[in-house]
Amino acid sequence: MTRQETIVPGGRYDVVVLGGGAAGLSAALVLGRARRSVAVVDSGNPRNAPAAHMHGFLSRDGTPPGRLLEIARQEAAGYGCVIGTGQALAAVRVPDGGFAVDLGDGDTVYARRLLAATGIVDELPDVPGLAARWGRDVLHCPYCHGWEVRDQRIGVLATGPMSLHQTMLFRQWTDNLTLLLHTGPRPTEEELEQLAARGVTVVPGEVDSLETAGDRLIGVRLRTREVIALDALVVAPRFVPRAAVLGTLGLEPAPHPAGVGEYIAADATGLTTVPGVWVAGNLADPAATVLQAAASGAKAAAAINADLVAEDTRLAVRAHRAPFSPAAEARNCEEVAGGRRHGI
Repeated sequence: MTRQETIVPGGRYDVVVLGGGAAGLSAALVLGRARRSVAVVDSGNPRNAPAAHMHGFLSRDGTPPGRLLEIARQEAAGYGCVIGTGQALAAVRVPDGGFAVDLGDGDTVYARRLLAATGIVDELPDVPGLAARWGRDVLHCPYCHGWEVRDQRIGVLATGPMSLHQTMLFRQWTDNLTLLLHTGPRPTEEELEQLAARGVTVVPGEVDSLETAGDRLIGVRLRTREVIALDALVVAPRFVPRAAVLGTLGLEPAPHPAGVGEYIAADATGLTTVPGVWVAGNLADPAATVLQAAASGAKAAAAINADLVAEDTRLAVRAHRAPFSPAAEARNCEEVAGGRRHGI
């Protein structure tokens, strides 16, 4: 097993990656292979931790999420990336244009560039018993879990604008589908016709609680006390970014265009409106699967490396034009070598 070193307090890195999930570790792997010094700060609380397996990741379908991250950490460490457990509390820009990242307890690390891949929190509807079954038989993504509940009795708990969309998607996996209107908007006449045409049962009234037997869901109980028999329940969580550290740089979450919560707006590479700060994974795209999150991390890493190459070149040209002095030459060598150093 590759030895994984810890982050050095006061250490200076080309890139500090906030978040050690699929996006953050994918970025670290690409940057490590680009001979960049990288520190990954990981809170150890991935979004998909409640799920026993992940799906749709080519060559890793059915792998437990924790196993994927274990492999990814070993791979990134093999290229010199250092990975530490902790949480960044704040970040400020320093005079050289980089960032000082506060890790708490007086520990600070410095970065030329920042990549935030801290993900989101799924804020679930307030229904007793629902949170305890999240990621098991209470689901939200058909591409992650649809196959596992195929041909079963599936209910969709309507709470917002995406509920009808979820209903139509899950119809692909079962012909025994119920839309529980709960607190969601009442379907239009056109939408009711679509639901009827697809054989979806529509149930009015709010859901009061979940019904279980042993360790499995068997239905939901309405406020009327009627029980609707189900094997799986689909919900649409509200997406809440883990972005407090970005707020210390003046970067705040924006309302998601789909009306499902918030996200951090960025360009196609993940570059935010704050120069030198990128985002990747669910922080930028709450709907991204594990595979898509990993891809976004790799894409952001390539953009960050290109940005650093451009800066390294500017520094080299400036030093090349300056009159020679041992002190100036030493400073230039130190700055340019930053792209190849690991640690302080």
